[in-house]
Amino acid sequence: MRVAVTGCCHGELDKIYETLALAERRGGGPADLLLCCGDFQAVRNEADLRCMAVPPKYRHMQTFYRYYSGEKKAPVLTVFIGGNHEASNHLQELPYGGWVAPNIYYLGYAGVVKFRGVRIGGISGIFKSHDYRKGHYECPPYDQNSVRSVYHVRNIEVFKLKQLKQPIDVFLSHDWPRSIYHYGNKKQLLQTKSFFRQEVENNTLGSPAASELLHHLKPTYWFSAHLHVKFAAFMRHQANDGQLPKVTKFLALDKCLPHRDFLQIIEVEHDLNAPDYLEYDLEWLTILKATNSLVNVSRGSWTMPENNGLHTKWDYSATEEAMKEVLEEMNHDLKVPCNFSVTAICYDPSKPQKHMELVHRISPQTTEFCAQLGLTDINNRIQQVIEESSLRGDYDEEVDSNGSGEEPSEYNTDNSVLSSSINPDEIMLDEDDEGEDSITGLHGDISAPSVEPSSEHRPPDFSTSFSDIRILPDSMVVSSDDTMNSTNELEKSSENQESEGKNLNEKPFKRLSDETGNGNHLQKKIKRRNQAIYSAEDDSNVE
Repeated sequence: MRVAVTGCCHGELDKIYETLALAERRGGGPADLLLCCGDFQAVRNEADLRCMAVPPKYRHMQTFYRYYSGEKKAPVLTVFIGGNHEASNHLQELPYGGWVAPNIYYLGYAGVVKFRGVRIGGISGIFKSHDYRKGHYECPPYDQNSVRSVYHVRNIEVFKLKQLKQPIDVFLSHDWPRSIYHYGNKKQLLQTKSFFRQEVENNTLGSPAASELLHHLKPTYWFSAHLHVKFAAFMRHQANDGQLPKVTKFLALDKCLPHRDFLQIIEVEHDLNAPDYLEYDLEWLTILKATNSLVNVSRGSWTMPENNGLHTKWDYSATEEAMKEVLEEMNHDLKVPCNFSVTAICYDPSKPQKHMELVHRISPQTTEFCAQLGLTDINNRIQQVIEESSLRGDYDEEVDSNGSGEEPSEYNTDNSVLSSSINPDEIMLDEDDEGEDSITGLHGDISAPSVEPSSEHRPPDFSTSFSDIRILPDSMVVSSDDTMNSTNELEKSSENQESEGKNLNEKPFKRLSDETGNGNHLQKKIKRRNQAIYSAEDDSNVE
């Protein structure tokens, strides 16, 4: 089936769907599924805008609200994860995943679903070591700390995903797995994004948690976004017990702007007998049920169970018996119900409400899902804790979100430590907005050991295996010059690598317009690595 993948969406749903329609008219058929790797921005109204961790001048309503209200409907099933610039209050209503609009599905903090037999997993947010071991304590209205910490990856989500034993076909993350740059055309990456050099050399670019999942899950495909550059890699994992080594094809994509590689269409093998609708994954449901006792909404740090003599149980993987019990609880029906419901007032351009009240809501979808499986509704638990703590008067006295009272993270570096890197593709925040990205990890002076492959095992350049699609509606021409500076790595690969990549489309597109994709970037000090540009124009208007 044809699967379209996009990088940072930034609320540009109309443009992305129009681009897919244009690609279809150019040949190849319609896409069967769209995957978005974060910064989706499911903004319903003005209150949601205030929950996005961007300066006010970059808060734009965009077009999602039209899909939320029913004015429009997504023309293709869309599955997405969260990034670090989201309407966090909206996504927080669906910690286990759910529909944010008809035909648009959010995977939750972490999740696994199936479509036509293809197993799709993902984890939302970005990694920050100082929040990694905390519970999901945040709720709206957020303060200047929690509006950022709410989208930080937590160890419980990684722990759940590491219980998976069955193969994963596709995995999504917003930030890149750390060290993945060693398995692609690193030279070309650094030519495009020279400000990554120090972090690449120190092996601190990307998420160590995502890297751990990459080595554990070994999915066929791994897609990411966040760094606003297209980058492909080919990672051959170590073989186990005499089996052939598994291979992961990694692709990061850019944000939705002219002259940017923001969209990729690939052919993915699927089960012809599998249902043509979104399904829950039985193994994942079983893991959610098994780990329900580990749900934590505390601000304090905590560790996951390990086989270290301190825990009576550390294996929460799904057994056949447990999966049968869950299947019974689901009445042998794993179809994701089309139970989208409106939970907030939708934006009305004719009646703007700049002072709309921000409310912590509990979604009926989450209530229904938790009731069916006997899971803890995280938002309901948060409200209970707040009420109980308010009666005692101690809620505000707990450990704050800067992590001043926590123990060191199991990872020895934070991916925000290299403040000397200047990324002209990002924006400055005011002094009081600098926030968490100015915080160095507790072991931030220690560089992670490099895992760069030795020269004899260095992978081939895999970038041209993924064709370019740089089109926006009404301004497109087919061209092949986008790949002139790259070699065809598959021809240099082994026969196994060639067979792995044989189903990838080779139809490059290029958009022509009066806009220049390069721009004259202003070389000012950048205070936050993870802040994206949200202006409609390209990057040359950064202030």
